[in-house]
This record gives sequence, structure tokens and C-alpha cells, in this order.
Amino acid sequence: MTSEIKGAPAAAKREDDKIIIFDTTLRDGEQCPGATMTFEEKLQVAELLDTMGVDVIEAGFPIASEGDFEAVTEIAKLAKQSVICGLARANFNDIDRAGEAIKPAKRGRIHTFIGTSPLHRQHQLQLTQEQVYERVVASVTRARGYTDDVEWSAMDATRTEHDYLCRVVEAAIKAGATTINIPDTVGYALPEEYFDLITMLKTRVPGMDKVIISTHCHDDLGLAVANSLAGVRAGARQIECTINGLGERAGNAALEEIVMAIRTRHDLMPYSTGIKSEMLSRASKLVSAVTNFPVQYNKAIVGRNAFAHESGIHQDGVLKNTETYEIMTPESVGVGKSSLVMGKHSGRAAFKSKLKELGYTLGDNAMEDAFNRFKALADRKKHIYDEDIEALVDDGMAHINDRVKVTALTVIAGTMGPQSATLTLDIDGQSKTVQSAGNGPVDATFNAIKLLFPHNARLDLYQVHAVTEGTDAQAEVSVRLEEDGRVATGRAADPDTLVASARAFVAALNKLVVKRQKTAQAQQAV
Repeated sequence: MTSEIKGAPAAAKREDDKIIIFDTTLRDGEQCPGATMTFEEKLQVAELLDTMGVDVIEAGFPIASEGDFEAVTEIAKLAKQSVICGLARANFNDIDRAGEAIKPAKRGRIHTFIGTSPLHRQHQLQLTQEQVYERVVASVTRARGYTDDVEWSAMDATRTEHDYLCRVVEAAIKAGATTINIPDTVGYALPEEYFDLITMLKTRVPGMDKVIISTHCHDDLGLAVANSLAGVRAGARQIECTINGLGERAGNAALEEIVMAIRTRHDLMPYSTGIKSEMLSRASKLVSAVTNFPVQYNKAIVGRNAFAHESGIHQDGVLKNTETYEIMTPESVGVGKSSLVMGKHSGRAAFKSKLKELGYTLGDNAMEDAFNRFKALADRKKHIYDEDIEALVDDGMAHINDRVKVTALTVIAGTMGPQSATLTLDIDGQSKTVQSAGNGPVDATFNAIKLLFPHNARLDLYQVHAVTEGTDAQAEVSVRLEEDGRVATGRAADPDTLVASARAFVAALNKLVVKRQKTAQAQQAV
């Protein structure tokens, strides 16, 4: 048995077999409430996507903020293989900004869009059909002044009148668009509807055979992946997707599910992607860490339970032949079995080797920090699992640039009460300590944070789970805060649940600080 997909027969190659993977984790994914990434985190994700074989990276929305512009520009400089794309609305300011941002890229693309459905034209844009048509032509023409690679999207295409959709798509092609994206913006379509829509456009629109047709499907009805694959079967050759399906509302089509569905069902979908599937698990964990969005246990391909079997019947079958209940190997997506080889006597060389095995490449300073935290964990925990190391490294990377950090925490709890917490925070390099009481140790800890770092955030979610088995397992805590319509999620891991809770809460506050800054920048730009 190899690490490749099980049961996937060889198929004859055709010129149009290649599916372009367009990743929008850094743009649409970051629009997911609470999923804001820092500049450094965006670069880290972009580097992994580039290495993994993503064809097009939508690096951001350059007009949105100075930070977005700088991130797109820097990613454009660093990318070695991927096309770097900037998003722009159908106006000259947006397009000019995107053109400037992608200028350093070896291969750059401008992706411009406008709403075409009656709902979007009348209520959001307050424009007539003719006015929208004129903006399509003008925006694509402007974008072609910066690059030959221009993508145009008909936002809410699946709820647009067919005659009008054909008209604006033809206009975009004539103006110079090389990729035509047909988004299911609100996740409304069923697979057969989406298939028919792409087929209709291919049949009716002159020049449709000369451009790449793209899918961009949202998951409001849980059909984003199914619709994307239906689009491919109808003739689309680009799929827009995100790591872990991250995105607005219910999210986007999940990149890992798209890639593995194509590979696993090659018998019915004789297509290929350039993605190194063995890196999918690492990409999932990195995006989860930097966005502080946990991956649900039963998530397809990359969830913790994706290759776990508890049923006696299933366990019996897998022990006899893994193909009885596994349609792909764990190794094919970068999932390996946990091991107990690391401990307090392990040295730097062994630790660095283990990190490489798990898919991490750290700089000298980050490596030293991770090693020191590993040794501290090994002194407190009998067995060190791969998941412990992943949680430790991801946790460190997620909080390295935080303004506020937890330095020390002492909690008094018990049946008699009162429960109290003594907390020390490092705030912009200054150490501050306070003692606070509360209705339980967690409440006391969170009250202490508020005293040291005043805020108006409301706690929307507090969730705890163990990273591995055993009473000495690390606790991984997720916290979601809401403040003035802004949402931020923080996550942290530590053998002490209360320490993890404090660090997760502070991580969410740091995210809110970034969001405040972005809002202020956007208001100044108006």
C-alpha cells in the first residue's frame, strides 16, 4: 500500500485536466468574523500556500486598509510560484490600488467584481442594468492597463437573470478579462442548478471558450464543495476555495476537500491539481492557529476524527484491511500517527527533527523559544505527543506579536470561596499586576484581565478541550469576544486550564485591538 489515494485508477491525461486552485484564505477567509490575521501571519500563510502548490493566492483587498496593501505587496515580493492576486471593486481607485500592490509579483492578477443580481443592483448599488454594464467594461479595461491577467466576477451570479448575466459576461470578455468567475455568493444554488448555469453560459456567450471559467461557492446550505465540483464537470477550470473552508457566514468551499475529492474520485472526475496533498494537514493547523479558529473534530480530511475509528465493527475492519473504512491514507494528507519519542531528555537536534517531521520550519529565535517551552512542558507532563508539540508551536506563533501577554497567574479556588486571581500582564513592554475576585476561578481571572486592560468586550464563547488523553493533558481553550460589532476569537494551550483560559482571553483582546486599528485606518481613508 502506498501513501497515495486508495482505489484511484490511472486515467488518460488531457490538456484541460488541470484544475487551477485559487486560494482566498487571506482575503475572503479573513472576512470571517473574528479571523483577522496580522501582517506576519499573512506572510506565513502565503509562504505555505506558495510552497504547497496553490496556483493563485488572493492575498487581500488592497484598498481596504494600509495594512492590507502592505501585505499584498510583500506577498507579491516573496511568492516564488503562485500568481498573486489583489481584489478590487468596479471603480478606478480600487483597481489602481490593486495594480500598485501586485506590481512586485513575478505574475500578478487583478480580480475585479460587481453585483449583477436584481437585489444587488437595486438595493446595494442602486444602479440600473446599463450602469452596471458600463462599470464592467470600464473596470476590466482599467485593470488591463496594469496586467494581462484580469479576473472578473459577477457577484451573486446565481440569482442574476440569465439574459443579463450573459450580456455582462460577454462585455467582460470583450474588455479583456481572461478569467470569468461565476460566484454563488450567498450559497443559494443546488449542484444541478450550478452545473446548468455554467453550461448555459458556455453555450450562449461568445468567447467563453477562450477564457478560464471559475467557481466561487459559499457554504450556506453546506453545498460549496458539491457546487464547485459540479461547476468543474460543466467546464469550469478554476476553483476558488479556502483552507478549512474559512470565510464569511458559513464559509467557502474547503480547499482540502476539493483537492482530495478530485484525487479520490479520479474515476468520475479525471482532473488533477498541483497541490502537494501531504501538506494539507499542516496548512489546516497553521490557519487554525493564526486565526484562532478551531477545526471541528469531524471536519472532512483534516479534522481530528477524520481517520479515527471507535466503533468495534469499524475497528475490526480497519485492523484487517484499512480500505474497509478508509478511502484515503492519513499519510496522503500529512497525518501521521502520534508517537511518544519526545521527552525531557530530548535535545535541540531531536526537537528540530521532530518539528520538520510535523511540517514546521522555524527561525533561530522562534526555534529557541519553542524548544524552551517544550522543555518546560516536558518537566510537567509525563508523555509528550505529537499533538502536544503542534499545540505548543502553534500557540507560540499565534501570540508572538501580541501587545498584551500573560506573564504570571495564581488562582485561589475551592468550595469555601471566595475565588480570587492574582494576574500579571505584560502590556506594551510594561509589567502590571492586580488581584481580583469572581464567581469561580475563571470569572476571577477574566475580571483581573479587565482591571489591567479595560475593555467593553462581551464573552460570547468559552470552550475547553484536551489536546491529548490523560489527566496531565494540555488544555486548549477557545474564547470569542464581541465589542461594538467586532468579533475576535482567541485560543491558547497549557497544561493548566486557567492559564490557558487567561491566555486565550488575552489573545482575543489582542485581535480586537488590531480590528480597532483597522477600523480607524478605514475611517481616515474615507
